[in-house]
Amino acid sequence: MSATSTTIRPVWAGLELTRPLVMGILNATPDSFSATSAVFDPEAVIRAGHAMLNEGADILDIGGESTRPGSAIIEPALEIERILPVIRAMVAAGAVVSADTRNAATMKAALDAGARIINDVSGLTHDPAAAPLLAANGCPVILMHMRGTPQTMSRHAHYHDLVAEILAELTARRDAARAAGIADAAIALDPGFGFAKRGAQNIDLLRGLPRFHALGHPVLVGVSRKRFLGDITGEPDPARRDPASIAAALFAARHGAAILRVHDVAGTIQALRVARALEPDAGYI
Repeated sequence: MSATSTTIRPVWAGLELTRPLVMGILNATPDSFSATSAVFDPEAVIRAGHAMLNEGADILDIGGESTRPGSAIIEPALEIERILPVIRAMVAAGAVVSADTRNAATMKAALDAGARIINDVSGLTHDPAAAPLLAANGCPVILMHMRGTPQTMSRHAHYHDLVAEILAELTARRDAARAAGIADAAIALDPGFGFAKRGAQNIDLLRGLPRFHALGHPVLVGVSRKRFLGDITGEPDPARRDPASIAAALFAARHGAAILRVHDVAGTIQALRVARALEPDAGYI
Protein backbone atom coordinates (compact mmCIF):
# COMPACT_ATOMS: atom_id res chain seq x y z
CA MET A 1 0.00 0.00 0.00
CA SER A 2 1.43 3.35 -0.97
CA ALA A 3 0.65 6.56 0.87
CA THR A 4 -1.62 7.59 -2.01
CA SER A 5 -3.60 4.35 -1.93
CA THR A 6 -7.34 4.55 -1.32
CA THR A 7 -7.23 1.36 0.78
CA ILE A 8 -8.85 1.95 4.17
CA ARG A 9 -6.54 0.98 6.97
CA PRO A 10 -8.04 -1.28 9.64
CA VAL A 11 -8.46 -0.83 13.36
CA TRP A 12 -5.75 -2.62 15.32
CA ALA A 13 -5.47 -2.98 19.11
CA GLY A 14 -8.49 -0.70 19.40
CA LEU A 15 -6.64 2.08 17.56
CA GLU A 16 -7.77 3.49 14.24
CA LEU A 17 -5.02 3.41 11.66
CA THR A 18 -6.24 6.39 9.68
CA ARG A 19 -2.79 7.97 10.17
CA PRO A 20 0.61 6.63 11.26
CA LEU A 21 0.60 5.95 14.99
CA VAL A 22 3.63 7.11 16.98
CA MET A 23 4.98 4.56 19.45
CA GLY A 24 7.36 5.96 22.05
CA ILE A 25 10.27 3.76 23.12
CA LEU A 26 10.67 3.32 26.88
CA ASN A 27 13.62 1.11 27.73
CA ALA A 28 13.42 0.12 31.39
CA THR A 29 17.07 -0.89 31.60
CA PRO A 30 19.91 0.44 33.76
CA ASP A 31 21.51 2.56 31.02
CA SER A 32 18.32 3.96 29.54
CA PHE A 33 18.03 7.38 31.16
CA SER A 34 21.34 7.81 32.95
CA ALA A 35 24.71 8.14 31.28
CA THR A 36 26.55 7.92 34.60
CA SER A 37 24.77 5.22 36.60
CA ALA A 38 24.35 1.49 36.17
CA VAL A 39 21.52 1.46 38.73
CA PHE A 40 18.04 1.15 37.25
CA ASP A 41 15.78 4.08 38.17
CA PRO A 42 12.13 3.33 37.35
CA GLU A 43 11.09 6.87 38.27
CA ALA A 44 13.27 8.26 35.50
CA VAL A 45 11.61 5.92 32.99
CA ILE A 46 8.16 6.90 34.29
CA ARG A 47 8.99 10.60 33.93
CA ALA A 48 10.09 9.96 30.36
CA GLY A 49 6.84 8.09 29.74
CA HIS A 50 4.73 10.98 31.02
CA ALA A 51 6.69 13.34 28.77
CA MET A 52 6.02 11.14 25.74
CA LEU A 53 2.31 11.03 26.57
CA ASN A 54 2.23 14.82 26.85
CA GLU A 55 3.98 15.05 23.49
CA GLY A 56 1.24 12.97 21.87
CA ALA A 57 2.50 9.36 21.78
CA ASP A 58 -0.24 6.93 20.75
CA ILE A 59 1.48 3.90 22.28
CA LEU A 60 4.29 3.44 24.80
CA ASP A 61 6.52 0.40 24.16
CA ILE A 62 8.08 -0.68 27.45
CA GLY A 63 10.92 -3.19 27.54
CA GLY A 64 13.25 -4.47 30.23
CA GLU A 65 15.74 -6.50 28.20
CA SER A 66 18.23 -4.95 25.82
CA THR A 67 18.15 -6.50 22.35
CA ARG A 68 21.17 -4.69 20.96
CA PRO A 69 23.65 -6.87 19.05
CA GLY A 70 25.58 -8.94 21.55
CA SER A 71 23.47 -7.83 24.51
CA ALA A 72 23.38 -9.94 27.66
CA ILE A 73 20.51 -12.34 28.32
CA ILE A 74 18.53 -11.66 31.50
CA GLU A 75 16.05 -13.82 33.36
CA PRO A 76 12.33 -13.06 32.97
CA ALA A 77 12.10 -12.38 36.73
CA LEU A 78 14.47 -9.41 36.40
CA GLU A 79 12.73 -8.23 33.23
CA ILE A 80 9.39 -8.32 35.07
CA GLU A 81 10.86 -6.47 38.04
CA ARG A 82 12.05 -3.70 35.74
CA ILE A 83 8.93 -3.17 33.64
CA LEU A 84 5.97 -3.70 35.97
CA PRO A 85 6.28 -0.41 37.92
CA VAL A 86 6.54 1.45 34.62
CA ILE A 87 3.62 -0.37 33.01
CA ARG A 88 1.39 0.23 36.03
CA ALA A 89 2.26 3.93 36.16
CA MET A 90 1.70 4.44 32.44
CA VAL A 91 -1.58 2.51 32.42
CA ALA A 92 -2.76 4.63 35.35
CA ALA A 93 -1.89 7.72 33.27
CA GLY A 94 -4.14 6.47 30.47
CA ALA A 95 -1.46 5.18 28.09
CA VAL A 96 -1.91 2.38 25.60
CA VAL A 97 1.00 0.18 26.67
CA SER A 98 2.92 -2.33 24.60
CA ALA A 99 5.27 -4.74 26.37
CA ASP A 100 8.48 -5.36 24.44
CA THR A 101 9.39 -8.93 25.43
CA ARG A 102 10.04 -12.39 24.03
CA ASN A 103 9.30 -14.26 27.28
CA ALA A 104 5.87 -15.72 28.02
CA ALA A 105 6.17 -15.16 31.79
CA THR A 106 6.89 -11.49 31.18
CA MET A 107 4.04 -11.24 28.69
CA LYS A 108 1.58 -12.62 31.26
CA ALA A 109 2.81 -10.28 34.00
CA ALA A 110 2.60 -7.31 31.63
CA LEU A 111 -0.93 -8.14 30.49
CA ASP A 112 -2.03 -8.63 34.10
CA ALA A 113 -0.59 -5.16 34.85
CA GLY A 114 -2.65 -3.57 32.07
CA ALA A 115 -0.52 -3.77 28.93
CA ARG A 116 -2.66 -4.14 25.79
CA ILE A 117 -0.09 -5.14 23.17
CA ILE A 118 2.86 -7.54 23.05
CA ASN A 119 5.86 -6.66 20.86
CA ASP A 120 8.06 -9.73 20.36
CA VAL A 121 11.38 -9.29 18.57
CA SER A 122 11.54 -13.06 18.03
CA GLY A 123 8.18 -13.19 16.24
CA LEU A 124 6.94 -15.70 18.87
CA THR A 125 9.78 -18.14 18.13
CA HIS A 126 11.72 -17.71 21.38
CA ASP A 127 9.26 -19.07 23.95
CA PRO A 128 6.85 -21.87 22.97
CA ALA A 129 4.41 -20.77 25.67
CA ALA A 130 4.04 -17.28 24.16
CA ALA A 131 1.66 -17.90 21.25
CA PRO A 132 -0.87 -19.98 23.25
CA LEU A 133 -0.84 -17.32 25.99
CA LEU A 134 -1.58 -14.49 23.55
CA ALA A 135 -4.24 -16.54 21.77
CA ALA A 136 -5.98 -17.25 25.08
CA ASN A 137 -5.88 -13.56 25.98
CA GLY A 138 -6.97 -12.27 22.56
CA CYS A 139 -3.98 -9.97 22.72
CA PRO A 140 -2.72 -7.88 19.78
CA VAL A 141 0.84 -8.79 18.90
CA ILE A 142 3.66 -7.34 16.82
CA LEU A 143 5.69 -10.04 15.09
CA MET A 144 9.18 -8.88 14.21
CA HIS A 145 11.59 -10.48 11.76
CA MET A 146 14.93 -11.54 13.17
CA ARG A 147 17.29 -14.39 12.47
CA GLY A 148 19.04 -16.00 15.41
CA THR A 149 19.01 -14.09 18.68
CA PRO A 150 20.27 -10.63 19.71
CA GLN A 151 23.49 -12.40 20.66
CA THR A 152 23.93 -14.17 17.28
CA MET A 153 21.89 -12.20 14.74
CA SER A 154 24.86 -10.41 13.15
CA ARG A 155 26.07 -13.79 11.86
CA HIS A 156 22.83 -14.34 9.94
CA ALA A 157 22.69 -11.17 7.81
CA HIS A 158 23.21 -13.05 4.54
CA TYR A 159 20.49 -12.89 1.88
CA HIS A 160 20.21 -13.74 -1.81
CA ASP A 161 17.02 -11.69 -2.16
CA LEU A 162 16.66 -9.58 0.97
CA VAL A 163 13.05 -8.41 0.77
CA ALA A 164 11.68 -11.67 -0.64
CA GLU A 165 13.39 -13.76 2.06
CA ILE A 166 12.25 -11.49 4.88
CA LEU A 167 8.72 -11.51 3.49
CA ALA A 168 8.72 -15.31 3.37
CA GLU A 169 10.11 -15.71 6.88
CA LEU A 170 7.73 -13.14 8.34
CA THR A 171 4.82 -14.81 6.56
CA ALA A 172 5.80 -18.13 8.14
CA ARG A 173 5.76 -16.54 11.60
CA ARG A 174 2.38 -14.96 10.87
CA ASP A 175 1.03 -18.32 9.76
CA ALA A 176 2.37 -20.01 12.91
CA ALA A 177 0.64 -17.36 15.04
CA ARG A 178 -2.62 -18.00 13.20
CA ALA A 179 -2.22 -21.74 13.70
CA ALA A 180 -1.77 -21.16 17.44
CA GLY A 181 -5.13 -19.39 17.54
CA ILE A 182 -4.09 -15.75 17.37
CA ALA A 183 -6.70 -13.79 15.43
CA ASP A 184 -5.60 -12.45 12.08
CA ALA A 185 -6.88 -8.98 13.02
CA ALA A 186 -4.64 -8.99 16.12
CA ILE A 187 -1.38 -9.29 14.15
CA ALA A 188 0.95 -6.46 13.13
CA LEU A 189 4.29 -7.04 11.40
CA ASP A 190 7.73 -5.48 11.79
CA PRO A 191 10.47 -6.13 9.17
CA GLY A 192 13.06 -5.80 11.93
CA PHE A 193 15.42 -3.05 10.84
CA GLY A 194 18.88 -3.65 12.26
CA PHE A 195 18.08 -7.20 13.39
CA ALA A 196 20.15 -9.57 11.23
CA LYS A 197 20.43 -6.73 8.70
CA ARG A 198 23.62 -4.79 8.15
CA GLY A 199 24.25 -1.30 6.80
CA ALA A 200 22.79 -0.82 3.34
CA GLN A 201 20.53 -3.85 3.74
CA ASN A 202 18.34 -1.62 5.92
CA ILE A 203 18.11 0.95 3.12
CA ASP A 204 17.03 -1.74 0.68
CA LEU A 205 14.48 -2.96 3.22
CA LEU A 206 13.03 0.52 3.64
CA ARG A 207 12.75 0.88 -0.12
CA GLY A 208 10.95 -2.47 -0.23
CA LEU A 209 8.45 -1.50 2.46
CA PRO A 210 5.41 -1.32 0.11
CA ARG A 211 5.78 -5.05 -0.60
CA PHE A 212 4.95 -5.88 3.02
CA HIS A 213 1.46 -4.41 2.73
CA ALA A 214 0.43 -7.33 0.54
CA LEU A 215 0.40 -9.49 3.69
CA GLY A 216 -2.64 -7.54 4.88
CA HIS A 217 -1.43 -6.48 8.32
CA PRO A 218 -0.40 -3.13 9.82
CA VAL A 219 3.34 -2.64 9.40
CA LEU A 220 5.50 -1.20 12.18
CA VAL A 221 8.77 0.51 11.29
CA GLY A 222 11.42 1.01 13.96
CA VAL A 223 14.50 2.75 12.56
CA SER A 224 15.03 5.28 15.33
CA ARG A 225 18.72 5.91 16.08
CA LYS A 226 19.77 2.73 14.27
CA ARG A 227 23.39 2.16 13.34
CA PHE A 228 22.74 2.30 9.61
CA LEU A 229 21.61 5.91 10.03
CA GLY A 230 24.94 6.61 11.67
CA ASP A 231 26.66 4.99 8.69
CA ILE A 232 24.79 7.33 6.34
CA THR A 233 25.28 10.51 8.36
CA GLY A 234 28.66 9.88 9.94
CA GLU A 235 27.13 10.41 13.41
CA PRO A 236 28.58 7.87 15.88
CA ASP A 237 26.38 8.88 18.84
CA PRO A 238 22.91 7.23 18.66
CA ALA A 239 21.40 10.01 20.79
CA ARG A 240 22.38 12.55 18.10
CA ARG A 241 20.66 10.68 15.26
CA ASP A 242 17.14 11.99 15.83
CA PRO A 243 17.12 14.19 12.69
CA ALA A 244 18.15 11.19 10.60
CA SER A 245 15.57 9.06 12.40
CA ILE A 246 12.80 11.54 11.58
CA ALA A 247 13.81 11.62 7.91
CA ALA A 248 13.64 7.83 7.75
CA ALA A 249 10.33 7.78 9.64
CA LEU A 250 8.81 10.22 7.15
CA PHE A 251 9.93 7.99 4.28
CA ALA A 252 8.33 5.02 6.02
CA ALA A 253 5.10 6.93 6.61
CA ARG A 254 5.05 8.05 2.99
CA HIS A 255 5.24 4.37 2.01
CA GLY A 256 2.42 3.21 4.24
CA ALA A 257 3.91 2.41 7.67
CA ALA A 258 1.04 2.15 10.15
CA ILE A 259 3.15 2.52 13.29
CA LEU A 260 6.42 4.41 13.81
CA ARG A 261 8.49 3.28 16.79
CA VAL A 262 10.61 6.26 17.86
CA HIS A 263 12.67 7.84 20.62
CA ASP A 264 11.84 11.45 19.69
CA VAL A 265 8.05 11.56 19.92
CA ALA A 266 7.66 15.36 19.77
CA GLY A 267 10.02 15.78 16.81
CA THR A 268 8.40 12.96 14.85
CA ILE A 269 4.89 14.32 15.40
CA GLN A 270 5.97 17.83 14.35
CA ALA A 271 7.52 16.45 11.18
CA LEU A 272 4.44 14.38 10.36
CA ARG A 273 2.20 17.43 10.81
CA VAL A 274 4.30 19.50 8.43
CA ALA A 275 4.29 16.64 5.92
CA ARG A 276 0.51 16.43 6.25
CA ALA A 277 0.18 20.17 5.56
CA LEU A 278 2.34 19.86 2.48
CA GLU A 279 0.72 16.64 1.19
CA PRO A 280 -2.80 16.52 2.67
CA ASP A 281 -3.76 13.40 0.73
CA ALA A 282 -0.62 11.40 1.46
CA GLY A 283 -1.76 9.62 4.62
CA TYR A 284 0.39 11.44 7.14
CA ILE A 285 -0.81 12.49 10.60
